[in-house]
Amino acid sequence: MAFARSSVHVQTGLYLEELTEQIEQDDFATQTDYFLDRPPTPLFVPAKTGVDVATQIYENDLFDFELEVQPILEVLCGKTIEQALLEVAEEEELADLRCQQQVLQEIHNADLAEVARLEDRNRRYEEEKQRRKVQYEKAMKLARETAEKIAAKAFTKAYLSPLMKSTFEQLLERGYFYDSVEHDIENNFLEPLVEGVLDSMSYERRARFLLDGLLR
Repeated sequence: MAFARSSVHVQTGLYLEELTEQIEQDDFATQTDYFLDRPPTPLFVPAKTGVDVATQIYENDLFDFELEVQPILEVLCGKTIEQALLEVAEEEELADLRCQQQVLQEIHNADLAEVARLEDRNRRYEEEKQRRKVQYEKAMKLARETAEKIAAKAFTKAYLSPLMKSTFEQLLERGYFYDSVEHDIENNFLEPLVEGVLDSMSYERRARFLLDGLLR
């Protein structure tokens, strides 16, 4: 099997353009100066905030410091020591007051606990009292009801005892009281037995009647 050649279209025209326009160019040059030294830093001078005044010291204004100041220092030291002693005494007094306050607080707490215990005991006493009162009322009510029932029973017995005998006799005569065995025999045994006997006698009479008919 042979393959034939095929033709392929290829662009043969010019498609690249030549640039003929010249771009303008200029050359420049520059030169920096040498480094200059840094100038010295000026001294700091704060700005003025007040007004300038002047004073004059005379000869009598001068004094001996050791001689003049010693009494003042003695007074200052004495006052300082006195104030320190007062503060120490005050701290000791405050500590004593705190101890007394703690003791009083403990006594107060104990009193409160005792009061709570007494209140709880009184409460339990009142509850027990109310419970006993309710029990007593229930017992009295039960006793009254029992006494009323006993009285009613005695009255009923005393009222009905004369009538009981005659009433029992009347009910017995009317058939309200009967022997269960006798009643069962009469209703459940004798009645079916009598009906069976009657049926048997009826069959027997009928058989005799038929037999007499045949013999004749």
